[in-house]
Amino acid sequence: MENKNIMFADYPDIVNLEQMRNMLGGISSTLAYKILKTNTIKSKKVGREYRIPKINVIKYMITD
Repeated sequence: MENKNIMFADYPDIVNLEQMRNMLGGISSTLAYKILKTNTIKSKKVGREYRIPKINVIKYMITD
C-alpha cells in the first residue's frame, strides 16, 4: 500500500533556501539565514547558495 501521508512529498530530497522557507510556513529570509548560519538546520553551502537535505527540515519540525 502506498503511503500518501509523507511529509513534504512534493519537495525534492535537497531543497534550496526558498523551498525551506515555504516548508517552514513562509518564514522571512532573515530568519531562514539565521537558522542555517547557526546550524539549527544542518545544510551545505555550495558556492553562494545553501543546499538543505529535506530530512533535516523534517527533523527540525518534529523535534522539541
